[in-house]
Amino acid sequence: MFNWAKNAVGITEPVYGPSAIQSVAEQAKETPYTESTKDDLAWEVMDTTNVESKVFYMTSDSGHLGLLQIIYSNVLGVRTTAQFNSKIIYPEDGKPHLWCSDNISNFDFSADKQNFKSQGCTMDISADGKSYHIKSTMNTKSVVDITFTQTSPGYKAGKNGTSTFGTDPKKPWGRMRHIAWPRCQVEGSIMTQQGPVDFKGHGLFNHALQGMKPHFAAAKWNFCNFQSPTYSAFLMEYTTPPSYAETSVCIGCIAVDGKILFGGASPSTKVEHTEIKGDPDNDWPEPGAITFTWSGKGSDGEDFTARLAGSIQPRIDRIDVMGELPKFVKQIVVGASGTKPYIYQYAPKLTLEINGEKEDGQLFMESTFIS
Repeated sequence: MFNWAKNAVGITEPVYGPSAIQSVAEQAKETPYTESTKDDLAWEVMDTTNVESKVFYMTSDSGHLGLLQIIYSNVLGVRTTAQFNSKIIYPEDGKPHLWCSDNISNFDFSADKQNFKSQGCTMDISADGKSYHIKSTMNTKSVVDITFTQTSPGYKAGKNGTSTFGTDPKKPWGRMRHIAWPRCQVEGSIMTQQGPVDFKGHGLFNHALQGMKPHFAAAKWNFCNFQSPTYSAFLMEYTTPPSYAETSVCIGCIAVDGKILFGGASPSTKVEHTEIKGDPDNDWPEPGAITFTWSGKGSDGEDFTARLAGSIQPRIDRIDVMGELPKFVKQIVVGASGTKPYIYQYAPKLTLEINGEKEDGQLFMESTFIS
């Protein structure tokens, strides 16, 4: 009786094989990366099943970490939702994170799809396409007024930052796309019930589109946002389910103020879980240590190698993905599969090695297991 539900929300799918995903890594063999433009950042607002998000990751001078996120989703082409999430990770040991997640009603997009509007939450891009202003009064526990401004160019892997899915590459039935601003200046604060938290510092912005049922596109994810006084390092990897031969797609770049030093896609970008800690509460192979690498030709045509490695424990959070799904979707998924996806978050201080030089900085990492 659950077969229709399994297909509707992305539990089962036939085995198509590796040829049914056209990885952006193929584009990157010829064009490692392209600097993004304002046009790349318009919301797509697809009318079929998809999840689209804009996420702003903050690394403050005061030691606070944070994120702001608007998620737009369309379920089966019949129901659209928007959610605003904010999170503050305090530098004090043992102090609970502040997490707020609020449904946005009566939302709309500007005519050019660049700006998001609602009564309690707005996300506006500047006329020159170089900065975002995010404001939210959705939750009295977290009143947001933050500005992100590019200090390095934007990045997309290959020519368009997009991997497509389908047995006919000319008529794909799905796609995955990422556009990033790897290095930004952050200004502003989040007003909490204990007072304001100043987020002046560095940041990374990521615009992601999963233009298909998300469970069909990826079974697991790794995400790296590293910020130091000189460098910003970004990496995003997802691995498809068996239906697409458990194919890994990995993109990433290294940036400094004013330029991208390196950009590319797998195999030039790679993540390894060098130690498996495991989660005693479930069967997921939670990592204990990692190595991220970026290697190949830099933007100046010279050999380039960057490496970020070390222990990431203890984790700072474990998020039950099911707890964040709309209730009606959650009931279908749990009833159909019993799946319990989790996002594991880490924030160690690590050392980035670039062409023999080293610099200490702050990592924010996520490792996600879905199916």
